[in-house]
Amino acid sequence: MADASVTDGRLLKRLGFAFAAAVGLGGMVGAGLMRTSGSVLDEVPFPWLVLALWALGGVHVLLSSNVASELITSIPKAGGIFVPVRAAFGDSMGLLAGWVTYLSYCAAGAALSIVCADFLTIPLPSLAGYTAPVACMFLFPVIGLHLVGVREGGMAQTIGSSVKLALLCAVIGIALLAEPPRAGAFAAVASDSAPALGFFAVIVAYQMVYGAYAGWDSAIVFVEEDKNALTNIPRAMALSIGAVTLVYVLFNMSILRALDLEAIRSSDLPIALVLGNVFGPGGAIAVAVLAIILASTALNANIMGGPRILFGLARDGLFLPVATRVNAGGTPHVAFAITAVMIVLMIFSGSFEFVFRLTGALIIFGFVIYDASLFRLRWTQPDLPRPFRAIGYPVLPALVLLIDTALLIAFIAADLMSGLTMAALIALCIPVGIVLHRKKMPTTKLEPEYEIPG
Repeated sequence: MADASVTDGRLLKRLGFAFAAAVGLGGMVGAGLMRTSGSVLDEVPFPWLVLALWALGGVHVLLSSNVASELITSIPKAGGIFVPVRAAFGDSMGLLAGWVTYLSYCAAGAALSIVCADFLTIPLPSLAGYTAPVACMFLFPVIGLHLVGVREGGMAQTIGSSVKLALLCAVIGIALLAEPPRAGAFAAVASDSAPALGFFAVIVAYQMVYGAYAGWDSAIVFVEEDKNALTNIPRAMALSIGAVTLVYVLFNMSILRALDLEAIRSSDLPIALVLGNVFGPGGAIAVAVLAIILASTALNANIMGGPRILFGLARDGLFLPVATRVNAGGTPHVAFAITAVMIVLMIFSGSFEFVFRLTGALIIFGFVIYDASLFRLRWTQPDLPRPFRAIGYPVLPALVLLIDTALLIAFIAADLMSGLTMAALIALCIPVGIVLHRKKMPTTKLEPEYEIPG
């Protein structure tokens, strides 16, 4: 019987604008929002600053999407941020960017699986001691769905993102309509109960906020599978980021209105307190179900992205060639298997907080290189077709590069363990990169390798 696998390294154009918007929204909005709301207020116990940080996160990633829109439409190849980085700085930097981004997808997948497992213990307390195995129980069915085909996975993402956006809006409405505990809920916490506000506290808080926005760029890895990518992806990124920023700010505002500040700071799940006050004991189970829906939908979006980065790296000779295999449904199935192994290893390696912070550090590092590639390509490839040109160039892209670089330094200083772990993971790509670089055929021209669809 003939092999059903497509071995020429070609993905299938089966996606469109609805999926691009859904995967961006789905990639960002996860149960991390529910876990981080109280933690952020605990670090910066001033409601106005909490809301400002959540709004700042939205502005930050919107400015980043301005850079991404130019790069993805200039070089529309699967693989995510490593593609323009490689075009700008060569194979070594491309491999580094691809490896870092791929690891961030794996770390996020592990964190989301862990979240699902943690919340399942609310209705099923007997599972409390089995976090890692239960997390894998959530992971494997998602992988199985995508092995069927890209159309099935895309449909699940579109439906799932719509459902969870509706559920979040309902929760925000409930919290805003709930009876507030006292007047002046937006006032600062009393000085005798609030820790002093320090620089590192703000950085740690923003690191958690930025981590909650992780996934805003999810649509770019599907550029070869979108029927009208050069138009759909920039618009979908802007739409999903704007919608999620509004939801995040309103979500935190509703919690601040519905609960006493000390209750929020002392709770890992402040939204559970809100729903518990409204619905009684059943509120905790409602929160668990909501969190699992949010996290599993985000996991679905996340699990689609990582394998396509490996696919792109392999096709460009920067990873094992077997990862370019695509099955009849349009899924890079070998890359999916490798990704599943990586996520399982991370699930068994640490807690939600560690993996979540590691994700933020990895992402910001990758985007520092990505931001810089815009300037390098403008200089070295001035005639490269640019269907979308970054708004406010060079000021706004330079501002993003400056912010991302400063945040990377601050994140590492505030959380040295994440920084050291990130450095160790990045170092793993060096010997692999040397071997693969020597074996692959050299490709120095941007054309026709980076073909721009008409």
